[in-house]
Amino acid sequence: MRERYDARRSGRFRPDQDREPNVPLGSDVLVGRHPVREALRAERPISRIWIMDGASQGSLGEITGLARERGVPVHKVPRAKLDEVAGRLPHQGIIAFVSVRPLLDSGDVDALIKAAQDPLVFILDGIQDPHNLGAILRVANAVAATAVIIPTRGAAGLTPTVAKASAGAVEYVSVAAVTNVAHEIEHLKELGLFVYAADPTAPQLYHQVDWHGPIGLVIGAEGTGVRPLVRQRCDGLVSLPMLGQVASLNAATATAVLAFEVIRQRQLP
Repeated sequence: MRERYDARRSGRFRPDQDREPNVPLGSDVLVGRHPVREALRAERPISRIWIMDGASQGSLGEITGLARERGVPVHKVPRAKLDEVAGRLPHQGIIAFVSVRPLLDSGDVDALIKAAQDPLVFILDGIQDPHNLGAILRVANAVAATAVIIPTRGAAGLTPTVAKASAGAVEYVSVAAVTNVAHEIEHLKELGLFVYAADPTAPQLYHQVDWHGPIGLVIGAEGTGVRPLVRQRCDGLVSLPMLGQVASLNAATATAVLAFEVIRQRQLP
C-alpha cells in the first residue's frame, strides 16, 4: 500500500499569473457600488469582483477592503469588460459575480481529507462550461467525493446555471476554490494523496491503476485539457480507450468513468 499520510502543510501558495480573467459563465451579476457593498456586508456568497483598471476613488476602496476581509478575489479589468457584462446598467467601475453558496478554501479541504478514511478529491483545471461543472458535481455526489477543487480564476464558479445542471448536488458537495491549482496539488500530495490526471495521450489506461487509498483526480478544461504545469505536478497520467472517431469525452463524462472505476475497485472483496 502506498503511504503519504504524514506530510505537513507547506503553505507555499502564490497567486496564479493568469492574464485577464474570464467571464464566469452563467453567473448572477451585481452591478454598481451600492449593490456590491451591501452584498459584501450581508456576507452573500460572491465568487469574484471586477473593478475597472485605474479606478480606486470613493467607495471602491471600502469595497475592496470588505472583499479582502471576506476572502473574495478582486480583479482589475478594462472598462470594456465591465461595459460588456453590465450592458446598459451603470456599473460605476465595479461588478460582482454571485455564487449560489459559499466556497470553501484549502484549509477546509485539509480538514475534510483528514476526517475521511479514503479521501477522493476532484481537482478541476479550468472547467469553464457551467453545465460541465454541474454534471461533475452530480458525479461527485454520486461517488461521495470528499471535495471538489476549482480555481478562483479562469473557470466557472457556483452559479445558478451550475446549480441547475447539478440537479441539486451542489447543495451536498464540498467545493473549494484555490488560487493556484498546481501548488494545491503539491499540497494534497504532502497530505498523502496520490494525484492522477486524465490525459488522452497517456499510455496507462485508467483501469490499470490501483485506486485504493487517498486519491486526487485532475480533470482538464474543455478542448485544452490539463495544463502542462499542472500535469507535471501529478503522480501519473491515465487515459480512457477511445475506439471511435472522436478523440476524447467531455469533462463530465470522463470524470464519471474515472470516479466509478475508483468506487468499483474499492468495493471489490
